[in-house]
Amino acid sequence: MKTTPLPLNGLILIEPRVFEDDRGWFYESFSEHEFARAHLPLRFVQDNVSRSIRGTLRGLHFQKPPHAQGKMVCVLEGTVFDVAVDLRKGSPTFGHWHGEELSAKNARALYIPPGFAHGFCAISETVVFFYKCTAGYTPSAEGGILWSDPSLRIRWPSMSEPKRLSEKDLQWPLFQDIEASLDF
Repeated sequence: MKTTPLPLNGLILIEPRVFEDDRGWFYESFSEHEFARAHLPLRFVQDNVSRSIRGTLRGLHFQKPPHAQGKMVCVLEGTVFDVAVDLRKGSPTFGHWHGEELSAKNARALYIPPGFAHGFCAISETVVFFYKCTAGYTPSAEGGILWSDPSLRIRWPSMSEPKRLSEKDLQWPLFQDIEASLDF
């Protein structure tokens, strides 16, 4: 398993060794030994799976302290453009974003530490998305940022407007409107 730090401190790209033969493929998605070696969390308390169709955008979501979540995310079917936004005030990359294409084919995963907003858009016909979370979902701690916030300048792939968003995701505030209240 290869782990690569990305430009936002704490954001890690995880690339498992994929073993392929005429039967299909196999890879190890989590290894306590490998995660410890890479200084990644060893304790996850909740797993989530979502299914989306092309043009669906989910995000940008986060959990406020003390319920902030770290997430390991990957795609089991299809392809997404996955985005993490650094919300940690003391970080040199505060307010910056990073995006990666994750797919069932490339088998890559991201570890997104607590203090980041997260979202993705489905760019294949269907997507099955898997999350491992370091803290459980707490509705009262839920937060978000509008996916199209002009100050973030996220370059979502080849779509001017996603076709499918939840009502909640259409109504999140702009980054500038929550920036002062962030306490990661």
